[in-house]
Amino acid sequence: MPVGQFDLFGGAPEPAAKPSAKAADHRAPRRGDSDRAVPPAAQDSHLAGLGAALPQGVHLGTSSWSFPGWSGLVYEGSHSEVKLSRQGLGAYAAHPLLRTVGIDRTFYAPMAEADFRRYAGQARAVAPDFRFLVKAPMLFTGPRLRSDDGQWTDNPAFLSAALATAQFVQPATQGLGDSCGPLVFQFPPLGPRFTRAPQRFADALAEFLLALPRLYGSAFYAVEVRDPELLTDDYVAALCAGGATHCIAIHARMPPAATQGRFWRDAGRLPLVVRWSLHSGMKYEEAKERYAPFNALVDEDPEGREQVAVLIAEAVRREIAAYIIVNNKAEGSAPLTIHKLADRLVQRS
Repeated sequence: MPVGQFDLFGGAPEPAAKPSAKAADHRAPRRGDSDRAVPPAAQDSHLAGLGAALPQGVHLGTSSWSFPGWSGLVYEGSHSEVKLSRQGLGAYAAHPLLRTVGIDRTFYAPMAEADFRRYAGQARAVAPDFRFLVKAPMLFTGPRLRSDDGQWTDNPAFLSAALATAQFVQPATQGLGDSCGPLVFQFPPLGPRFTRAPQRFADALAEFLLALPRLYGSAFYAVEVRDPELLTDDYVAALCAGGATHCIAIHARMPPAATQGRFWRDAGRLPLVVRWSLHSGMKYEEAKERYAPFNALVDEDPEGREQVAVLIAEAVRREIAAYIIVNNKAEGSAPLTIHKLADRLVQRS
């Protein structure tokens, strides 16, 4: 039965994000593709100096990298989305500020170890200290599935540590090797079954995390939720028991980043993980239509940037790594948001 939408256990099901053309085309390079590499955009001395001034351990990056609108910002010349998805990662990693990237295609379906290895090879050839944030397949984080005929059933793979290990953790960590950063389990809105009894979610999460294999090097687990009701002391206890951290989700459904910072701190000394997914008060499709082709800041959010900068500064003071992933839907152009954020970080240092 194919993965579909998630039931909210008592309410109308919220549609899961469908794989876009970007997700479908976001494949690793395949034999037979053109060997001509995508060249990086020329960067001025200010940007290079800004990158050099960023504290060690601060990894700034974007959700995916295959956006033709980033011509002149990240890439030189015009290239198709497919070309960038397959051969643009080296140019992306050459950008002075981009030290990480989110692999989003894994949210829709498991990815082979060989594809992870190809991605790591492209990035490491340019930036040996580059890291990847990888989203777990929604197969393991959605409690209900809908078949092609519209029927809802319980998802037997929901919080299955055995399947998550075999189809996600092992391929990602073995394929990416030293380039592996956070492995993020993003849970959709789970509905009243869990929001009315958040300890039920915390208990299930703890059992799941404890059954996952131990990670080494720069790899670690992070958990992202889209229900503020789940942010409880029991949730923090589950993270601590399972050796995971809270991924701060900057999203219309969730409290501000500054408020969520507590759950990262209380989870121990694991790295800071922030995913700035969406501009405040906007829906995904609305932001996508308003901001495309993602080559300019349209709706700036200086308060949001400042909250993220404060969290990063705290991580630096605590000598903890920070992974900040910015979506184009945050302000209009993820690379330009990162430029502004880096400016603020250097000003604060």
